Amino acid sequence: MSRVLLTTLGSLGDLHPLIAIGLKLREREHEVAFCASATYRAKIESLGFGFHPLSPDLAPEGGSVGEVIKEIMDPMRGAERLLRKYLFPQLRSTYDDLRRAVAADGGADLLVSGELVYPAPLVAAKTGIRWASYITTPMSFFSAYDPPVLPPFPQAARFLRLLGLTVNRAGIALVKLVTRTWGAPVRRLRAEVGLPPGKDPICEGKHSPQLVLALFSPVIAKPQRDWPRNTVVTGFPFYDGEPDQNPCPPELRKFLELGEPPIVFTLGSSAVLDPGQFYHTSAEAARLLRRRAILLLGSNPPPPGLPAEVAAFGYVRFSDLFARVTAVVHQGGIGTTGHALRAGCPMLVMPYNYDQPDNAARMVRLGVGRVISRKRYSAERVARELGRLLAEPRYRLTAKELSLQMQSERGAEAACDALDRLLAPRTD
Repeated sequence: MSRVLLTTLGSLGDLHPLIAIGLKLREREHEVAFCASATYRAKIESLGFGFHPLSPDLAPEGGSVGEVIKEIMDPMRGAERLLRKYLFPQLRSTYDDLRRAVAADGGADLLVSGELVYPAPLVAAKTGIRWASYITTPMSFFSAYDPPVLPPFPQAARFLRLLGLTVNRAGIALVKLVTRTWGAPVRRLRAEVGLPPGKDPICEGKHSPQLVLALFSPVIAKPQRDWPRNTVVTGFPFYDGEPDQNPCPPELRKFLELGEPPIVFTLGSSAVLDPGQFYHTSAEAARLLRRRAILLLGSNPPPPGLPAEVAAFGYVRFSDLFARVTAVVHQGGIGTTGHALRAGCPMLVMPYNYDQPDNAARMVRLGVGRVISRKRYSAERVARELGRLLAEPRYRLTAKELSLQMQSERGAEAACDALDRLLAPRTD
């Protein structure tokens, strides 16, 4: 038995794959603990895992998480703000928290980290612990062979793909040049703890030289020549809550049984904190289409005057719902995207920031979805886009074909297999 420490900073889209892996590691008799935002303590401890808090917590004193989400979801400056305003000012605290967690309870044998935990490479280098990194979305590789859609310029990606490898390499190099200054606090911390400068922490240093877990399906991205050589594409490690803790509401079961499969409108776990007029507009679009609909609101209040054909719920497990609906309208988070793909659902994607525009573009290229920008999300346009999505059989047929391809994938098991190989006794 080995002690494994799983660490992440981010949304449920970052945490849930780790929980799926942690549950499988525990089945294999490993001792598993988490190091994450204090926001997730109750969730993690309810599953019987050890927990260590990790700075920073993005819930500001005297403010609201929604204000932070609105700020960091801006497609032009959101990523820079997330790092420079919220993560990097507490970088030393993050490093100290993680180092304490690695040393706790006799010491961990393996560290598994998400890409926003920038001190993880430093802790691994200082302690000598085995270290695996993970990414949840293909965009994180910044591949010139599979160029990502950049949130500030989503329309440019279509042309870049036509211009070839040389231009794409130049574009990726420009991105790395622009973001290089963002990583200065990480380089200063490396020097402070007695480590050499290392690779660019934003684009390259986040990847472990021992093992990189790509926690998504090969359906959405195949390995590329400029990915790290030690990358393992596992498939999605699906998790969206325990059935006994999050049972399907009886009202939902009744609604699903009373008519044709509805359209689901959801904003995942982060964008839902900055919904704007999404739910009001979505309900109106369903009315224009004369379609039944379900709004997944999170903690937001339902729009006033909802007709009987539109039901609203706070949280519902996607695995309980998506297989029984006709389409999903969502923000493009990788977790929501993966669940919709597995269920064989056509989708309309309204991306905010980060990987969401890239995930949306991949759904279009796969032939299972359409994209609408947040600025153009009006009831009339949404009804028109959904009308096309539902009227053309190719979307649903392709979605069902890809769903069948994914049925044989076992993402959590594949990740654990790779981690077990890393944990095998060293022969050097």
